[in-house]
Amino acid sequence: MQGFLLFALNLFSLFLDKFHTKIHQIMNSTSQEFDRIIGICRSLYINKMKDYGSAWRILRLPSLTDQIFIKAQRIRSLQENDVRKVDEDETGEFIGIINYSIMALIQLDLGVVDQPDLDTEKATQLYDEKVALTKALMEAKNHDYGEAWRDMRVSSLTDLILQKLLRVKQIEDNKGKTIVSEGIDANYQDMINYSVFALILMGFAK
Repeated sequence: MQGFLLFALNLFSLFLDKFHTKIHQIMNSTSQEFDRIIGICRSLYINKMKDYGSAWRILRLPSLTDQIFIKAQRIRSLQENDVRKVDEDETGEFIGIINYSIMALIQLDLGVVDQPDLDTEKATQLYDEKVALTKALMEAKNHDYGEAWRDMRVSSLTDLILQKLLRVKQIEDNKGKTIVSEGIDANYQDMINYSVFALILMGFAK
């Protein structure tokens, strides 16, 4: 009996080792996929900075939230419509949500200005700082929840983004005050990560 228990414990230990190895491999893959998607978003952000400068710096937070809301609603419409008059998919809208959310995080820190005040180098530095914080949050949550989002539908991630947007709108209407809820910044970070997850599930990171 003692020999059987020892065998069972060794077998269970081997299973745990393989499980942890598999989880570690998946998390490494997610990190790489995250970086590839953000790299594409970052390139678009930089190119638009070169074309338009930091004109977005005059946008108040509710304006950025509304821009993100429009994109999320557009994604939901594309997912629900069987017939599309314009041949396009959701990828561009998810990229837009990522970049607008990063801009919103920057605005939260710097405040709104009357005239553009950032050059491309500084704006990119701020972008990278916000991405690093958001990725760290993603990796912490993935560690805790075991990549559960990989079993979700893209449509469900879209709904979660819309839910976050409605929460942000309510917080904005409350002048930024919350009683027990997380702040606006955490909601923007979640929207970035949900958008990255959606793009990964759509195969955009391959």
